Amino acid sequence: MQGIWLEKQQLQLKTDLPIPDSRTGEVKVRVLRAGICNTDLELLRGYYPYKGILGHEFVGVVESGESNLVNKRVVGEINAACGKCHFCVTNQPTHCENRTVLGIMNRHGAFAEYLTLPATNLHPVPEQVTTDAATFTEPLAAALEITKQVNILPEHKVLVVGDGKLGQLVAQTIALTGCNLLVIGRHHEKLERLESRGIQVGFADLVAPRSFDVAIECTGNPDGFNLALSGLRPRGTLVLKSTYAGKLTLDASALVVDEITVVGSRCGPFAKALDLLSENKVDVTSLIETCYPLKEGLAAFDHAQRRGTLKVLLNMES
Repeated sequence: MQGIWLEKQQLQLKTDLPIPDSRTGEVKVRVLRAGICNTDLELLRGYYPYKGILGHEFVGVVESGESNLVNKRVVGEINAACGKCHFCVTNQPTHCENRTVLGIMNRHGAFAEYLTLPATNLHPVPEQVTTDAATFTEPLAAALEITKQVNILPEHKVLVVGDGKLGQLVAQTIALTGCNLLVIGRHHEKLERLESRGIQVGFADLVAPRSFDVAIECTGNPDGFNLALSGLRPRGTLVLKSTYAGKLTLDASALVVDEITVVGSRCGPFAKALDLLSENKVDVTSLIETCYPLKEGLAAFDHAQRRGTLKVLLNMES
């Protein structure tokens, strides 16, 4: 089969990869669509020494495995857990000590014609959700994780820093809480997408220091981090939603003096994400900038790395 292979920070389109076999308790999925995200780009830049097929945002059709899933469209949670370690038995499988992670750590990913995952990781896609929209399930779930970790109330002032792919999803999900929300970005056209949904937007000069209860950093760069931190009032909560390829320098004393709570936030609830997509409570398909066939995957990565690019999809059906 074909697949996008990463090794030593170099990408290749391989055409002779073996089609994966279903393991015990796992199913084989024929991939229909997959999305390139910032984590894929950070892996390319050396964020983690991964070798193999990239990709973790996908929609596919089950070809073999659990009988109740065969021939159904599915999306999949990316952490494959062992079921036996401390984190698994305490219902925290995303932190499994022995986990593999689709397209990120010790498990080939979704930028190929086939993948395998445990049956327990898979979720059927509702009929009314298009394949393109369902490709956003994983990042939308990650955005929803924030409100599982932090109790955001209507009276809270919340700052989202970043207007890219992740920032767009985070802003839309946080807006559903009814809080007093401000989204800060650098791109007029991206901010206008959110403004059209009734969300207050602006540039960095709108951030009054020490005035927000919660700040959510979605840029993955030091400027975004510093802006988010500066906007927090004492005893505020800083949510870090992005991966950082390089080192981040911070003034730890400021965190102590102002008693800031720092929350790392990663994977989230797939079922709730699919519900939002089914109910059309978020807009994801307008974030798709373009779609490439798998055979043009290297060009797709070039496109995804252009400044200001939104979502680039890979189409395995063509």
